[in-house]
Amino acid sequence: MLSIAAVSLTACRRDMQDQPRYKPLQPGNFFTDGRSARPIPSDTVAIDELNNGDSVHTGYVNGQWAATIPLPLNLALLQRGHERFDIFCSPCHGRLGDGDGMVAQRGVRAPVSFHTDRVRNEPPGYIFDVITHGFGAMEDYGDQVPVDDRWAIIAYIRALELSRMGTIGDVPAAQRGALEAKR
Repeated sequence: MLSIAAVSLTACRRDMQDQPRYKPLQPGNFFTDGRSARPIPSDTVAIDELNNGDSVHTGYVNGQWAATIPLPLNLALLQRGHERFDIFCSPCHGRLGDGDGMVAQRGVRAPVSFHTDRVRNEPPGYIFDVITHGFGAMEDYGDQVPVDDRWAIIAYIRALELSRMGTIGDVPAAQRGALEAKR
């Protein structure tokens, strides 16, 4: 019993709390220049500090939501958006953006479908802001999804919307025959 008491008392030491330490930017004698810490190396950027204030990083242009995607639209961007959409968005929104993903099928409130007029009429900057900061029951993904990937996801969402609204007249004449043969 005495040994248990001795062990218990040694565990109650306050070494970590009482250790000598410096407050930030307090002078000290550890380094020869009298500082308590080394200066931050030049050109160092903290993870959450890079915000250029441009439309790519904010989703705004002159105080308004960006009306267009500020990255060049190409096949690589759409493919990246498809990949990122499947990872981050499809569990809730579904693979086609209908709002019927696996999370919704398990009883959680169904998210919005990307094929509604309200979402189709929102500018890309608004969708960027929703991905970045969240909205309603949707969490923010600003820390998980890099800026360029957010725009790639938006490009893919727009492609999903267009594919749902498309008609045979939207298909180039040279490729219509192949589609009609599949019917």
